[in-house]
Amino acid sequence: MSLSPSSTAYLIFGLLISGVSSCLTSVNFWVTIWNLRSPSLTLKTMPLFPWALALTAAILLLTLPVLTGALLMVLSDLQSNTLFFDPTFGGDPVLYQHLFWFFGHPEVYILIIPAFGIISIIISGVSQKIVFGNQSMIFAMSCISLLGSIVWGHHMYTVGLETDTRAYFTGVTILISLPTGTKIFNWLNTYLGNNLLLHMRTSSALFALLFLLMFTIGGSSGVILGNASVDLALHDTYYVPAHFHFVLSLGAVIAIFSGIMFNAEKIAGQGLLPSPSSVLSLYHLLLTFVGILLTFSPMHFLGFNLMPRRIMDFPDAFHSWNFFSFPYLLVRIVPFLKKK
Repeated sequence: MSLSPSSTAYLIFGLLISGVSSCLTSVNFWVTIWNLRSPSLTLKTMPLFPWALALTAAILLLTLPVLTGALLMVLSDLQSNTLFFDPTFGGDPVLYQHLFWFFGHPEVYILIIPAFGIISIIISGVSQKIVFGNQSMIFAMSCISLLGSIVWGHHMYTVGLETDTRAYFTGVTILISLPTGTKIFNWLNTYLGNNLLLHMRTSSALFALLFLLMFTIGGSSGVILGNASVDLALHDTYYVPAHFHFVLSLGAVIAIFSGIMFNAEKIAGQGLLPSPSSVLSLYHLLLTFVGILLTFSPMHFLGFNLMPRRIMDFPDAFHSWNFFSFPYLLVRIVPFLKKK
């Protein structure tokens, strides 16, 4: 597919406007949380969900101006004959990759940190107590936000970065697993502090537990991809979408499901949506779990066999894993077909 120069310019301009709107929304959240909260609500007693929104707003305000500058440079190259990214005349395409991924990787945490807040609300609600290590959860989310903003280079191991640069990005990328592990263990300790049978009878609680499982699997594969030497082989293979879908795409979606289930009666009134304890919501949970696990688990094996992504054809040796993966994608769609 190709676009005319004017279409490309309008597309970039639309992205710029979208970035401005995101910045204004972030300022709105930031001012509301820090300046307009109740006088009796201190930072120590503030729930984890507002903390997650505040950290997300901070990441957006830090990284979006860089993306805006990169898009303006692209627009200038297209419309004003500048040479920022044209290697023929001394431009540097790798500079664009740096500018893009400086926003592109924190965008992952912009999506998942609010999910952390939702899961914390649900686990706290079903356990009827404050999340274990509440202050360490705030510190862990802050560390994830900070470290996640300075590790963009692990998307660029194959462009010829210097050895010292690759060593830095490898070390800091793997370092993110420490605060992430802290959050996982705190959530599990909150669950295990009570009798499991008392609060595992609803689909919202089970969805939150499914989030922990998916996020742990995806995070473990992320530690492998964070290694510069290993990533040279696994870059742009099926291992990358397998990791990404476990840790982020489905993690955020599962958090949204569990949040809707947990707050369904408060949002839409009793009876409009299936209750968390209904059979229908439990079927939704079961089909979602089976569909996710059996769709994306085979991609790990395909990735380790170096099957490239974004290519429609593949060797016959990979046919069995692909054939095994596809039907469960349909299973993954079934829960959305009938919700009442």
